[in-house]
Amino acid sequence: MKILSIGNSFSQDAQRYLRAIAKHHGITVKAVNLYIGGCPLRRHYINMLEDRREYDFEFCGEKTGIKSSIKEALISDEWDFVTLQQASPRSPDPDSYTPYIEALADYVRKYCPKAKLLIHQTWAYEVGTDRLAALGYDDPRAMMADVRRAYRLAAEMIAADGVIPSGDAMEAALELGIGSVHRDGFHASLGVGRYILALTWLKTLTDIDLEGESFNELDAEMSDAERAIAIKAVEMAVLKKN
Repeated sequence: MKILSIGNSFSQDAQRYLRAIAKHHGITVKAVNLYIGGCPLRRHYINMLEDRREYDFEFCGEKTGIKSSIKEALISDEWDFVTLQQASPRSPDPDSYTPYIEALADYVRKYCPKAKLLIHQTWAYEVGTDRLAALGYDDPRAMMADVRRAYRLAAEMIAADGVIPSGDAMEAALELGIGSVHRDGFHASLGVGRYILALTWLKTLTDIDLEGESFNELDAEMSDAERAIAIKAVEMAVLKKN
């Protein structure tokens, strides 16, 4: 299974453990992330138009030192899935997606006609943080409601093949009682946060059975209780999506 993300640090978070967890379950994954920190759809669009080689080509969660344009990455392999996403500060605003995501979707389909085009749903910021307040929210659930609606509309606009419900899974984990899923108020925590994201992607793309899931080679500790919550949250989010 080959996955290309046209993204930023949020897709970087999502892909960190994706290949390793998949391998743990006997699934071979090639995951590439085109990385520019905080990159919004508008900048992806401009980079596409001007064929700019401004992306770090990250392979299976690791830096490679390679620079790439979107086109170079799209034609570099036969991708099964290509993901698009908005930058997290703009994710709640539906107007920030257009006309950029439509043009990007057309571009992806031109160069990867066999790939499924997915929307990678981002997640809400941590309660009490300056970043959350700066967007005009007191409650992360209100931010996530707007993010969810915006991504649903974006998926409809481009007739996407699906939405990866990362934000829904992160929210579900918090509602189920997990302490935190963030490391700095907005990025995923290095342990359970990134674990939730990887499981959400894997469950969405393969419908893998997560019963007894035991991968534990993480960059930060995760308790057994956190694992149980993470698995339940992912199953809830993906079931809700379906």
